[in-house]
Amino acid sequence: MKKLLLATALVTLSGAAFAQDVVRLGTEGAYPPYNFINDAGEVAGFEREFGDELCKRAELTCEWVTNEWDSIIPNLQSGNYDVIIAGMSITDEREEVIDFSAGYLPPASSAYLALSADADLMSGPVAAQTSTIQAAFVAENGMAVVEYATPEETVAAVKNGEAVAVLADKDYLAPIAAESGGELVLLAKEEAIGGGVGLGFRDSDDELRGKFDAAIKSMKCDGTLDAMITKDEYFTAAAKTWGDAGKEGC
Repeated sequence: MKKLLLATALVTLSGAAFAQDVVRLGTEGAYPPYNFINDAGEVAGFEREFGDELCKRAELTCEWVTNEWDSIIPNLQSGNYDVIIAGMSITDEREEVIDFSAGYLPPASSAYLALSADADLMSGPVAAQTSTIQAAFVAENGMAVVEYATPEETVAAVKNGEAVAVLADKDYLAPIAAESGGELVLLAKEEAIGGGVGLGFRDSDDELRGKFDAAIKSMKCDGTLDAMITKDEYFTAAAKTWGDAGKEGC
């Protein structure tokens, strides 16, 4: 019996060691400029470049996995991947079920996208993606909320009259407004929601989280992270960066 138990333990340990040979990064692949699928069918965007650099600094071999947003936390917990890197804001509610890394993006503004600049947010439902901080904010602030599984559906809801506006990260909505030819506009009203963006981990993966935290810190200290945030193809020169605050403790 002892030999059987020992053999079982060795198999378990061997499987755990093998599992850590490749760290799987889970993302949505549908939320530019954070993450999206390019013409070659590969994960691209700010988080692709950022995640690849983190893995290099942490000396980890990583692979990318895509997952729908509304099940991205349950599928982390069930082991489909090891890290969430999907523009996920750090919130108290989420920290009850997963652990977060240090923030890699400072808290950013959320904006409303509508068909006209004088849209009345109280006159009809405001669209938001399911399980986002924006959906919770709309519901908690006296507006009717209508939730959709993907960010594309929230914008489509405004276009077809199902919603008076959509609330989402300004970095996501601003290019859509700019490319709409005046069909869609950003409202002057903006919201400050959430505590910045971090990587998500299972509660049991403290060692892995520590490796990524060290890599994030090194990117803040040498200025690489701020330079990546302000690259033209991702955000803008006006995007919020870490500045001197990111260099504390370097």
